[in-house]
Amino acid sequence: MLYYLALWINDLFDPPGFGVFQYITFRSAASAITALLICFIAGPRIIEFLKKKQIKENHKIELNGIGSHSQKAGTPTMGGIIILCAVLIPTLLWGDIQNAYVLVIIISTLWMGLVGFVDDYLKVVKKKEKGLIARWKLAGQIALGIFVGGTLFFFPHFFSDSFESIKTYTTVPFAKDINFDFSFFYIPIVVFIITATSNAVNLTDGLDGLAIGTVGISFLAVSIITYVTGNVIFSDYLNIIYLKGTGELTIFCASLVGAALGFLWYNAYPAQVFLGDTGSLALGGALGVMMILVKKEFLLPILGGIFFAETLSVIIQVAYFKYTKKKYKQGRRIFLVAPLHHHFEKKGYHESKIVSRFYIVAIILAIITMTTFKVR
Repeated sequence: MLYYLALWINDLFDPPGFGVFQYITFRSAASAITALLICFIAGPRIIEFLKKKQIKENHKIELNGIGSHSQKAGTPTMGGIIILCAVLIPTLLWGDIQNAYVLVIIISTLWMGLVGFVDDYLKVVKKKEKGLIARWKLAGQIALGIFVGGTLFFFPHFFSDSFESIKTYTTVPFAKDINFDFSFFYIPIVVFIITATSNAVNLTDGLDGLAIGTVGISFLAVSIITYVTGNVIFSDYLNIIYLKGTGELTIFCASLVGAALGFLWYNAYPAQVFLGDTGSLALGGALGVMMILVKKEFLLPILGGIFFAETLSVIIQVAYFKYTKKKYKQGRRIFLVAPLHHHFEKKGYHESKIVSRFYIVAIILAIITMTTFKVR
């Protein structure tokens, strides 16, 4: 909205300095700062509201002998509301909301945030232990996947005139002049990516600051990807798919990075507030949709390696337990506890050390992701 106001003032009066509003880099910086300010100003008020309404985490049951988690009982949850405000408001203020890519990412983030909110509400307010029934949560994720995939597949002209010819293609890491075509499997692939990524981030949200920090690192890398993908010169130099208009997604990415830093102020150990499913599902869904929009789906296992490993540890643990129970009449485990971060906790590492090391790995993975554009 400020973007359009600035353009109108510039066209009408041509005041000095207002031309900077046309630059994505300036608006990205402004959106990141705005997101930080929203977290610092609105964050404490929202946390206090959650405390008053008794919207808090319940850790009555010890997590397989990891006693430190019992101390977190009573910490406010549903802090994802802070994230949603700090991401969406700056995007609306500084971004081009007529841009189809921006509209899709805003709708996607809001939708997954709503699904997570319902889940949190049922668990915390209505005291339903399992919250939103798994099949309904899955239905919400699938519905978003169908919306995103269907929009990109059936209405490519909404995005750009040249999008039609590349709508089902994606970039292949480390391969030059090779783009993979999902063809008729495009929509199912989109559904799978969004469902998997949102659940993966949700699984990662088990230690103070872990999910929000790793997502923030990932989106810092994604902001670079969106910028170069939407720039005809940089995309040609890097030999990647050029998508006119995707540069505006950098505004959203910058907002999320700023929001992640701001929220980490309250979520770092010992946490004053938790993301809840409101935040973790929204962040995971946004990451998946973003990589789909910029045609970098195959980079997700690298960039989101932390989330991939966390999910894989759960799948392996469950599958091996069922297999050994069927074969030996007694279930066995590969990890002490799953997801992976709890395995390290069980081994005696303090959660602050685990989170710090996961951050380091996330940064390394982000760097590797960036190198895929030139090491081809």
